[in-house]
Amino acid sequence: MLQLRGDPGQLLDSVVMPMVFTLIFLYVFGGAIWGDRPGDYRQFLLPGIMVQTLMFASRSTGYLLAVDFDNGVMDRFRSLPIARSAVLTGRIVADMSRLLLGQVAMLFFALAIGFRVETNFLFAVAAVLLTLLYGTALAWVSAFIGLTIRSPNTVQSVGFLWMIPFQFGSSMLVPTSTMPGWLRAFAEANPTTLVTDACRNLLAGGPIAGPVLGTVLWSVGLMCFAVPLAISRYRRR
Repeated sequence: MLQLRGDPGQLLDSVVMPMVFTLIFLYVFGGAIWGDRPGDYRQFLLPGIMVQTLMFASRSTGYLLAVDFDNGVMDRFRSLPIARSAVLTGRIVADMSRLLLGQVAMLFFALAIGFRVETNFLFAVAAVLLTLLYGTALAWVSAFIGLTIRSPNTVQSVGFLWMIPFQFGSSMLVPTSTMPGWLRAFAEANPTTLVTDACRNLLAGGPIAGPVLGTVLWSVGLMCFAVPLAISRYRRR
């Protein structure tokens, strides 16, 4: 966390970029996507941008780990009397703290441009916590990628590529009903669709049990797979 003092630019992807994407999709593409009902698209879009934010934030985990290995910081960590998992956990907790800051800033920004929470405060908090859970799972996957690939630039490229289908093949920006059948089948099975629908329904109203349960199961499943792999890779590297 102390790195933010010397490099506050690390907050750009979790705080500033979501606001930029919101303005682009809402005011540039919104009319083409949603027609003459921009208010309806605003209610649909903002929860999706929150999910996009967590995907950007989690992608940086692997990149920053690769940078730490590249500049020798990890050699210093290995000499300390700490658990091997502590380095990875510290990195991910720091990244999720940035994500939490970004989600709170995004909610206030959304309210400022006309988005309305149609449920209640507790549901809004639950939406943010759910994005943090899914973001943590993706951060562990990103950590494994960052520990497997040696080049930070390659890690950044791979981290961007593997998330593309999970971002855009989902209900994050458009309804799945507008997609071709083959893509719709993928989108509806995509865990990003589940967390987006859960977040959207927690904020704007709608069924929450199925999407919330699906998000929790996917997140826990991903962490059960990625956490031991990342720790094992860190020990061998």
